[in-house]
Amino acid sequence: MDHHAPTRAAQSHHLDDATWTKGRNAMAFVAMVGLIASVLAFISDSRQFYASYLVNFVFFTTLGLGAMLFVAIQHLTGSAWSVTVRRQMENIMAATPVSAVLFLVILAGMPVLYEWSHPEFYSADPVMQFKMNFFNKNFFVARAVIYFAVWTLLAVKLYGASLQQEDGDSRGGSRKAEWWSGPAVALLFVTATMAGVDWVMSLSAHWYSTMFGIYIYSGGAFGFFALLILICLAFRKAGILTEYITLEHYHDLGKWLFAMTIFWAYIAFSQYMLIWYANLPEETIFFKVRMEGSWTWVSALLLVGHFIIPFLVLLTRASKRNLNVLGGAAAWCLFMHYVDIHWLVMPTIHKHDFHLSWVDAATFLLIGGFFGLAFWARLRNRSLIAIGDPRFKQGLHFHNV
Repeated sequence: MDHHAPTRAAQSHHLDDATWTKGRNAMAFVAMVGLIASVLAFISDSRQFYASYLVNFVFFTTLGLGAMLFVAIQHLTGSAWSVTVRRQMENIMAATPVSAVLFLVILAGMPVLYEWSHPEFYSADPVMQFKMNFFNKNFFVARAVIYFAVWTLLAVKLYGASLQQEDGDSRGGSRKAEWWSGPAVALLFVTATMAGVDWVMSLSAHWYSTMFGIYIYSGGAFGFFALLILICLAFRKAGILTEYITLEHYHDLGKWLFAMTIFWAYIAFSQYMLIWYANLPEETIFFKVRMEGSWTWVSALLLVGHFIIPFLVLLTRASKRNLNVLGGAAAWCLFMHYVDIHWLVMPTIHKHDFHLSWVDAATFLLIGGFFGLAFWARLRNRSLIAIGDPRFKQGLHFHNV
């Protein structure tokens, strides 16, 4: 069968104009509400605004970076099972360059968010004077420019290779994707982990952890698979791609979500164990703050909700093949990724007690709305599956053993 022929079957993996327009209008409305609410939030409490904005910026950016990593991994491994879901990975990945524009707000809030941006903070502190070789405004901005340039380049090249497959050059697109995927994995691990250090770890200027960058990135990969499952299930509920994304594909997505649950827990435990064992004041301060007041309950929630609950729910084969259970687990996991980012950022301004503000919701709608628009824009007049991939038929008919 010629998958590019304008047959009725081929049209089933495209959104019709009415559905696309309806989705675009919904995303635009969310972004507009978020923008108005965020302006009001900035006027009422700029410190809370910048902190809430950073939480949501990191939340959505890590989801895009998680998608980019696994798009590259699928090409490197020659994966067939993921071909019918890979286009949605690519659409999430393709929204990442929006972060470059949204980061301008973080730059404006540097004096509020980062203690090290004030000369008086480090002038009499020998430790910080050494760290300022790395944490200074010009180098901070320069690194961010490099991060966004690398991420945008990788997103454009990997997405372009997928479209090249769809336009008839199946083998050429595959070779291009494989060529870019090797450097992509290496560059993503370096840039994503360094961005986590720059944007989140440096909020507590004296504290450091050599595992923090991979902790951030593993959480992003965890959240990405949860988001991907929810997107695929939303399409299924709307009667879209039901013949292309089967129970077998959901089973494998459930496996990946389960695997990333364990990997995140391994990194989190290793970081905690090493800090606890060394018992150095400049390291233990991070956990001391997060085990005071009501932050203690959020820390406990991460242990139970980010690891134990998903681990137990996704452990069995049956749960990964029950779409209601899998969807519920994915929604919970995505929520826990948000809680994790909130737990990392907010104790820097609310040191003793957990504090949930309406500003969190306002900035969530703002950033989520723009990411949603960038994602949805990719769905217009394009196939919702990577139908030009030479492994398409194999991926469509594969079965778990």
